[in-house]
Amino acid sequence: MIGRLRARASALVLLPVLFVLLAGGVAAAAETAPTYTKENLSEYEAQLKGGQIQSVIVNKRLRSLRITLNDGSHVFVKYGKKEGPKYYAAITARHIPLRFLSAEAAKKEQEKASKHHKIRYIAGAVLIVALVIAAVVLFTRRRNREED
Repeated sequence: MIGRLRARASALVLLPVLFVLLAGGVAAAAETAPTYTKENLSEYEAQLKGGQIQSVIVNKRLRSLRITLNDGSHVFVKYGKKEGPKYYAAITARHIPLRFLSAEAAKKEQEKASKHHKIRYIAGAVLIVALVIAAVVLFTRRRNREED
């Protein structure tokens, strides 16, 4: 009888701990960096021609442009392979500040982008484990009731 109570107590203590870990992992995924809205190249070119761009940060590794507009909003554009020099020249021709991320920073950003899926899988695994533990607790509870 005491062994059964210990098993139930440990299972009931383990469930909230798993949910706290799950919530902590999701909260850690949230970033404090500015939020970039993705847009296509035609919108970017219209903004460039209209003089709406304040500054541009380039990640050559991801082939992306992070753009800060004059109104303070941030947009994100991806360009194709070997098209980078064309866009860099157009930006510098308009005298817009252009900054390139260092190789280390670009690599970190690439790793950060790929971790997004890892967090999903970890959260899913934790949820499945929690469900399995809950099922075991319910099964043992039902079994104990039948024995009494």
